Amino acid sequence: MISSISRVRRLAAVTAAAGALLAAPLATSAQAASAPATSAKGAFMMNSTTGATLYGKYADTRRPLASTAKIMTARVVLTTPGLDLDKRITYKQAYTDYANNVGGSQAYLIPGDRFTVRGLLNALLTPSGCDAAAALADNFGKGSTQAARFADFIKQMNAKAATYGLKNTHFDSFDGNSPIKTGTTGTYSTPREMAKLAQYGIKSATFRGIVDGAGTATAIAPNGRYRYYSWKNSNLLVRATSDGGYGYPGAIGIKTGTNTPAGHCLVFEVTRNGKTVIGVLLGDTNTSRYPDAINLLNWTYGSGAAAASQRANTDPIPDVLD
Repeated sequence: MISSISRVRRLAAVTAAAGALLAAPLATSAQAASAPATSAKGAFMMNSTTGATLYGKYADTRRPLASTAKIMTARVVLTTPGLDLDKRITYKQAYTDYANNVGGSQAYLIPGDRFTVRGLLNALLTPSGCDAAAALADNFGKGSTQAARFADFIKQMNAKAATYGLKNTHFDSFDGNSPIKTGTTGTYSTPREMAKLAQYGIKSATFRGIVDGAGTATAIAPNGRYRYYSWKNSNLLVRATSDGGYGYPGAIGIKTGTNTPAGHCLVFEVTRNGKTVIGVLLGDTNTSRYPDAINLLNWTYGSGAAAASQRANTDPIPDVLD
């Protein structure tokens, strides 16, 4: 997340907004008329169980992702054959240097500390640490140099996207901060495909357990003593109102993202009344991201829009955890 966009810890109070639904072929006319408008450039809501579309706004238009790309970073790690979540990885100064160079958000990990893979995933997903992303990419990529390992990890991300059938998704970074250089394709996806990626990601018990609340890690410091890290979740939907969040009922996660090309992004999942939905907002504003999400969720659960589309998912997600 790049600091050129102002950070807002406590967003404005949510107000109801009514507007025209731009693309929801499965909703009725009455529901479309009452669907809330969003400030996001692209948005999508789906039934997580069936894959049915509930709401769409430029759902198939490619847009930059910022740190929501870290969903795929975590997915690559969690699907690594023979993964040991308790394996220790020594954190290097080079990872902090990377995060500083791209202007990304950090978990502020201390060089020399030895983290478990699980701890680094907490640092990646909860405070959205680009430093943790670099550590994971360097240790789960293949190659004789850091640059080669970074490149291989990104290659794995794109291979995974192809496996999932995400034809409008591409990564050229493991943290959503695309390098600025000639020939760079960019890190992008569509709201619809990000919802599908989130549907895969949330199947992991480890992933779900991390994005659902605060993050923690216990590292072994160079002197052999334990160092304890804790982070607040950057997603205000899952944080209590007493902790500067919204405490939205049933919110599970999933990931925030903010940088200059992408604007403010949010991928979220909520379960209420036995129904689970996944939402995606790409290119929103700093004051509208959470109000937009909440208005869409309230509309989805309150208007009967979820019941209006019962199309079976033609590409079911395999029920395999990490």
